[in-house]
Amino acid sequence: MSFKLESYVDDQAGYLVLSPQGELDIYNTPDFKKESVKLYDASPMDILIDGDKLKYVDSTGLGGFIQLLNHLKGQDHHIYFKNIKDNIRKLFVITKLDEVFTFQEEDHA
Repeated sequence: MSFKLESYVDDQAGYLVLSPQGELDIYNTPDFKKESVKLYDASPMDILIDGDKLKYVDSTGLGGFIQLLNHLKGQDHHIYFKNIKDNIRKLFVITKLDEVFTFQEEDHA
């Protein structure tokens, strides 16, 4: 499956919103890391990752999130997640990354 990363700045909420779509795996994570860092550097602020269209994440995908978090360190910005599917959220729990990242309540539109 292909991967796509959409983004926009939500000035009102103060977030750079990243919306990964598809699978974040060993094949697509390098593109995610490069693009997300570039987007953050262009608009340095807290990041909200909206996982509504994210279908799958493997360990390299988790590593991509960690690398992005490390890029933000020292700049007093944080990464938040919302709309993360249960199968992906389980990875965060198993690896205890749910204690590192902040998860927002799901949208119920």
